Formats: sequence, structure tokens, C-alpha cells
Amino acid sequence: MSEQQDPYKEIRPYNDSEVADTLTNILHNDEFLTAVTRYQFPKMAARFGWLLKPFVRIALAAKVGEVDSIYDFQMLVANYMKKMIARTTTKLSCSGIDLLDPEEAYLFISNHRDIAMDPAFVNWVRHQYGMDTVRIAIGDNLLQKPYVSDIMRLNKSFIVNRSATGREMMKALTQLSSYIDHSIQSGQSIWLAQREGRAKDGNDATDPALLKMLYMAHRKARSFAEQGKRLNIVPVSISYEYDPCDYLKANELYAKATEGGYEKAQFEDISSIVKGITGDKGHVHIAFGDPIEDDFDSPEALAEEIDRQIISNYYLHPSNLLAAGQDGEISSEQREGFESRLASVSEGARDILRQMYANPVANQKNLQE
Repeated sequence: MSEQQDPYKEIRPYNDSEVADTLTNILHNDEFLTAVTRYQFPKMAARFGWLLKPFVRIALAAKVGEVDSIYDFQMLVANYMKKMIARTTTKLSCSGIDLLDPEEAYLFISNHRDIAMDPAFVNWVRHQYGMDTVRIAIGDNLLQKPYVSDIMRLNKSFIVNRSATGREMMKALTQLSSYIDHSIQSGQSIWLAQREGRAKDGNDATDPALLKMLYMAHRKARSFAEQGKRLNIVPVSISYEYDPCDYLKANELYAKATEGGYEKAQFEDISSIVKGITGDKGHVHIAFGDPIEDDFDSPEALAEEIDRQIISNYYLHPSNLLAAGQDGEISSEQREGFESRLASVSEGARDILRQMYANPVANQKNLQE
């Protein structure tokens, strides 16, 4: 297929016809096999990895042997997701999803707390309600290894080119703007974070620049308000009782406050993804807001409405209430759980971690005043 026939080939998720070859490439990627071997056999991999890798490849090949479509691959992922939820959450709940039309395509714009789990939980609850999974926006900074990119694109992720500069950046953003609209109009829902990077301090705010991007490819065709309504935007609030990466975020913010900066280690984002997947989350709640149907003539006005819904719909856990100094029906176990989070960081970073959990409470209060 030519570039004219497939203008989004470099950024879009893979199609069913690309699944078999992609899986073959992944199974023959030595770096991928090494990573899986180390994960499965942490004590033996260093000395006997060369011996174990062929068996790991055979085992993986058996698992994906019947996978020949994106749906098949996502059902394989769903099996692991089910086990992960059982191991790392005490409860998973959602609200507002029953008000969404299963036949409609939506642009879900959500707060961003965890790199991988935010869209994964949105997909999981939609799957539980018999709804189609969403296409997920993911920055190319997280795709530094080809096999990671392949796996993500098999899981309906599309690439946001953050590394482009100058004219190439404008071209990439226009293509992204066009692709998101194309997906919605063709019946495929999209998940986007409300801003680049996670809200490490617990303050959820939509970047108007993101909304400007959504309009870039359509300025000659319609107004900003018309494009906003055409995209069928639904704000989503994702709240974790415990953020598995909270201590990492607190330490980073403390370093920035005391040393004036923080330099990420190589592949630190990948490490955060793993911690987010495997770490204790407690109760997780996904709140779907109302589709935005009113006219908003500017990115700033639309961002304000998205923020209003995300903040007001944010589910406050005992960890949030404790951090904000609000007592209520909180068990001793919940108190001990939150205190253990505070104890996981140095004394200097403790107030930052506490504020991270307290900010959603303060933001809801400010919204009501």
C-alpha cells in the first residue's frame, strides 16, 4: 500500500495483516528474549541465560501460535491483565461508563498518573462492559527499543513523535491531529493523556497546547468549537489508592526543589512502567465523565471544562483524605498503609509525597468554592 493510501503507516497501530510477521520478529529479537529470560529466571539468567533462551522462545511461540489478529493479541494481554489486577489491587471500580454508547467512538482525555496502567485500566473496564478497546497515544520517548514499539503497536498504540523539532515537529503534529480525527470518524475510540508527562504532584491540569494540536489539521475545514464537538470528547478521572511510583516521583520533585534539577537515568521510564504494572495499587477507580457537547471557542475554555470534570469526578481514597488531614471512616489498616508510603522516602521528600496525595482533595474543594 502506498503512502497516499496509508498516510499514517509510520505512527498507527498495526493491522491484522501485520500481526504474524511482527510476532516472528519479536520472538527472534535477542534483546527481548534476554529481558524475558531475566524476568522469568532472575537467579539463573546471569549464568545460564544462553541455555534458557531457546526454551523461553519455544514457550512464547506456543503462547502466540494461535494469535493472528489484533483482537487475539489483546485477549492474550487480557489474561495477564486479569492476573495483575488480582495481585496488585484490592478493588477496581468505575462510574459513568453505563452512560456511554457502546456504538459511539469517543476521544477519552484523562488525567495521567501511570505510564502504562492509565490506558490499560480504561481498556479493561470497557472490555468488561463488552465495549471495544481504545487506541492509545504513546510518546516515542518510550519506544527506544524496536521490540517495545512492536508490542505496543500490536496493542493498538499509536506513536506521538515528541523527538521531532522545527518543521518536522509541525508536520508530525498535523499528521497526529489528522490521525486522531480519522480514528474517531472511522469508529475507533482514542485515549489521550491531558498533558505530556505524568502529574507527579497530584495536580491534574489539561494543557491547552494538546487541544490546539487536535485542531491543527482542520483549521480550513471548520471552527475550533466544531472540531471539539466532532471529536466526541469524554474526560476521564483515574485514581489510585496507592501509586506504585509515588516514592520515585517524590524523590524526583525533592531533587528539583533542593538541587535545581533532576536527570533521568537511562531507561528510567521503562523501569517506572514495570513498577506501575507490578506494584501495589490498592483500590483503583475509573470515572468516565459526560461527553462534551457545548461549544468551546478556545483551547483554554475547553481545557477548563475538561479539568472541571476530571477534578470533580476524581474518586478520593482514604490515602487522599489522610494526606489532607481529614478523618472519616478510615480503618487502622488504611492508616498503616498510608504511613508505610510516607516511610518509604527520606524525611525531606515526605511532605512532597503527602502533598501529592492531598492535592486532589484541595482541588475538589477549590472547585466547589
